[in-house]
Amino acid sequence: NADEAIMPLERYGLRVMSMGFMLKEDQAVVWRGPMLGKALQQFVEDVDWGELDYVVIDMPPGTGDVQLSLAQLLPVAGTVVVTTPQDVAFADVRRAMKMMEMTKTPVLGLVENMSGFICGNCQAVHQIFGESRIDAHAAKAGLDVLAKIPLDSVTAVAADHGEPIVVAAPESAPAQAYKALAQKVAQAVAVRTHAAEPKMGKLKAFFSSKVPG
Repeated sequence: NADEAIMPLERYGLRVMSMGFMLKEDQAVVWRGPMLGKALQQFVEDVDWGELDYVVIDMPPGTGDVQLSLAQLLPVAGTVVVTTPQDVAFADVRRAMKMMEMTKTPVLGLVENMSGFICGNCQAVHQIFGESRIDAHAAKAGLDVLAKIPLDSVTAVAADHGEPIVVAAPESAPAQAYKALAQKVAQAVAVRTHAAEPKMGKLKAFFSSKVPG
């Protein structure tokens, strides 16, 4: 724009910025920590976000440089840790929670992705990754399970057409799970009134931290 700020893309009332928007289709990002940190800083400080209610930052899996850089750059109201049903995935959840503790970032709760597969013919739910134990794991860690999002071909088709599942199939199980998740996260952020105000105006920011599964 005229102020030489980066303008985010906007669709469905959301303003979005991604490194992928600035790359060629077949170009890979091979950056070390300092370069990733600089890119994050540019997205926070040089993008013309305008007036926002929330900032949601989708993080890569793991507990690496990106997560640490963000925690140092932006006062985060909380993190949502995303995992999958396998027990082995929860070992990574524990590491993620330890990192959040070290960076003094509140964990708002857990989300179980790929939480059963919904058959397109009979609508039966199949536990293709084995029976979920996220409730037991969450209780042991003293965390809430914010959502269980099932695998559903409707979600994949909607994504391929550039539509959010909550728009393409608002009554579907995944859409209902996402809506409930958004409500719970908004409520959790709202009650944390003691959190420091972010640098980007009166925003409440949280990011999702995915763990390998």
